[in-house]
Amino acid sequence: MHEVSIAQEIIEIVKDYLPDGNGISVKSVKVDVGDFSNILPEALTFGFEVLTDNSGMKGAELIINKIPLTVNCINCNYISTLDEPLFFCKKCKSPNVEILTGTELKVTEIELND
Repeated sequence: MHEVSIAQEIIEIVKDYLPDGNGISVKSVKVDVGDFSNILPEALTFGFEVLTDNSGMKGAELIINKIPLTVNCINCNYISTLDEPLFFCKKCKSPNVEILTGTELKVTEIELND
């Protein structure tokens, strides 16, 4: 379950952006997680909740924005969203495609309490 170590890294990223010693608390953290990133959102949320209880970020919510897997066909330049990791063009059936989105994992927003 590598999601726990990923949750720990997210917490470290958030802490790096917080000013020291001001008593500021985090309300929520938004992250983009690609459908092809091999990350289970439920496990990531669980890991985040467990780790924030002991990190000074207790009660912070992890908001996950799932990014679909999209590919661009090199042959016909058709962009399509894939429901499964079957890498071929939906239009011309070519396997010659490049991944555009779906592998992301990034913190996009940190919301602080008033």
